[in-house]
Amino acid sequence: MADILDEPLLPPEERPSLDIQDIMELLPHRYPFLLVDRVEWSRASKRSAIGYKGITYNEEYFQGHFPKMPVMPGVLQIEAMAQTAGLMILGSLDDGDDRTLKGVYFMSMDKTKFRKPVTPGCMLEMHVHVVKNRGLIYTFRGECYVEGTKISEAEFVAMGIEDDGAA
Repeated sequence: MADILDEPLLPPEERPSLDIQDIMELLPHRYPFLLVDRVEWSRASKRSAIGYKGITYNEEYFQGHFPKMPVMPGVLQIEAMAQTAGLMILGSLDDGDDRTLKGVYFMSMDKTKFRKPVTPGCMLEMHVHVVKNRGLIYTFRGECYVEGTKISEAEFVAMGIEDDGAA
């Protein structure tokens, strides 16, 4: 199988996307822990996506991290990538797939690097793609960017949880 990154990018105007209302229907996260404002599938296979998060001074974590020099915590950058990955899985199940997922759970991370700070006023882009999957276990590669500069990166594993129909 060819590397997903060999697949050409879709032009922005052709990318399927989720807005904040769609995201809130798929993810259980809410303020202050909902870290994705919009998602676009960047390749036709829907195995690669870009999440967007506008970073403002009003983010709750800036109260203590750090009061005189606000910086987005690196673990929240990883969480934003994980939420983007979860949305990619939850939003990609199509009519030909009879599975219903009730959620996606983060399992592990590896090869994590933080390169530059993320500060108020930034538009954080989370570029995530599926490296491999076996059943409902997915391995992702994620990178965060601000204005085209790589800010952080990680590989991580997540598992889709099937809805068993119990209320």
